[in-house]
Amino acid sequence: MTKMTTTALLLASVFCSAAHANSHNFTMTSPQIKANQTMPAEQVFSGFGCQGGNLSPELNWQNPPVGTKSFAVSVYDPAAPTGSGWWHWMVFNIPTDVTRLPSGITEAGHNLPHGAVQARNDFGLSAYGGACPPVGDAAHPYIFTVYALSVDKLPLDSNTPPAMVGYMINSNLLGKATFTSYYQR
Repeated sequence: MTKMTTTALLLASVFCSAAHANSHNFTMTSPQIKANQTMPAEQVFSGFGCQGGNLSPELNWQNPPVGTKSFAVSVYDPAAPTGSGWWHWMVFNIPTDVTRLPSGITEAGHNLPHGAVQARNDFGLSAYGGACPPVGDAAHPYIFTVYALSVDKLPLDSNTPPAMVGYMINSNLLGKATFTSYYQR
């Protein structure tokens, strides 16, 4: 190995370690939804036999990794009986000066930060879709995640399916913060 190669590997290792250490402090919370607790009724879906408020929760994050150029947020249920889970919400192109999504973001974009986009969820809506597991299932986990991205914008629109948004997020990911809530009916 040449000295230049050794130096390059050492610098890459230091950079990756610094990025990992920085993203370790990246956190997300919600005043409505508490980690590892039952999701409140106001965040439960209204439809498919569920009778909740279907209100998007307030989400707050802090300490994103250095180099973050935009954020994305998702809510995902890996236990949905689909073979691929269920995407409840995908928001992307959130500017870096935004560190909070307010409660009550509507499909029409009311309360959505300027420039942010809501992708189609698995209910077929470009909006938040609350928890709604099948009757009799064990409590489903709902994973709330904020992603720090290395690009200003993802070249996608509100009709983009969640799998494509996920692909683009993971292609540009610097770090993420997550918490899980549960719901059963």
